[in-house]
Amino acid sequence: MQSLITCVLIIAFISPCLCHRWNVGTQNTIYNVIDFGAVGDGKTDDTQAFLKAWQSMCEAQGTSTLLIPPNKVFLVTSMLLKGPCVAPSVQIQLQGVIVAPTKDAWVEGNLNTLIMISNVNGLTIDGSGGLIDGYGSAWWACKSCPRPSVLIINSCNSVSVTNLNMINSPKSHIHVNGCEGATFSHINISAPGDSPNTDGFDISTSKNIMIEDSTIATGDDCIAISGGSSYINVTGIACGPGHGISIGSLGKKFDTVQEVYVRNCSFIRTTNGARIKTFPNGMGYAKQITFEDITLEQTRNPIIIDQEYRDLTVFT
Repeated sequence: MQSLITCVLIIAFISPCLCHRWNVGTQNTIYNVIDFGAVGDGKTDDTQAFLKAWQSMCEAQGTSTLLIPPNKVFLVTSMLLKGPCVAPSVQIQLQGVIVAPTKDAWVEGNLNTLIMISNVNGLTIDGSGGLIDGYGSAWWACKSCPRPSVLIINSCNSVSVTNLNMINSPKSHIHVNGCEGATFSHINISAPGDSPNTDGFDISTSKNIMIEDSTIATGDDCIAISGGSSYINVTGIACGPGHGISIGSLGKKFDTVQEVYVRNCSFIRTTNGARIKTFPNGMGYAKQITFEDITLEQTRNPIIIDQEYRDLTVFT
């Protein structure tokens, strides 16, 4: 009997240590980019440190968080945060500031995006206290030049993004592509009213997307919903300045958009309010589109359906 009691006591004392060391689903492991070599002085390129921290987090079991800590400014160049990850869910906590490089510092041929998150399911991004600055002003003079977006979320399912602050993207601020099941809430996006093609959200080939309780002020569409998208819910959006909330542009190829619900949104000093735009002779359809409980103030075109849309730049 004495031997049995001794064994039980040994297991009781050792097991918690093993759980902590092996991280057997007992806690949220934090991967701070500083611990992977990030400097955070706004001048040093911290891209590789971010990628190393992401890779370590993505390969971990159990709940894990990539931490971008406060009181630091992190300069990053174009980077891909790629999945799938081992854990069923991962988190990004943005408490500091991320800045894009100057226009001249971008590598030619790599101008798609500042940050792409791809093939990650169960992703949560909490931007409380943080900011992403795209430093877009140097790009805007050339409206037809290729320009990067700030954030692309590609082929990710079950996504939650909250309290994210973004300013001055060279092109669109957030592009959601090929995703199913994503919620964006309390997002603040800001760029000057004359900044070209700086859409707040671009949504393409995605399903079951919700954007709610957010403020979007840009030089283009506050939200643009493009081909292959369905069951898009937009509610509680303050839009302006900008070009409104748009379906399209559609029709460069066979495009379909359906089941879009825009409710309880305000348009203040915008070019358009509710808009559907299709190219001449385009193929496809837009159906089950609902705009309701809309507030308009100093809006040039409160409701516009344009089937002869012709973009004057290479972008839509």
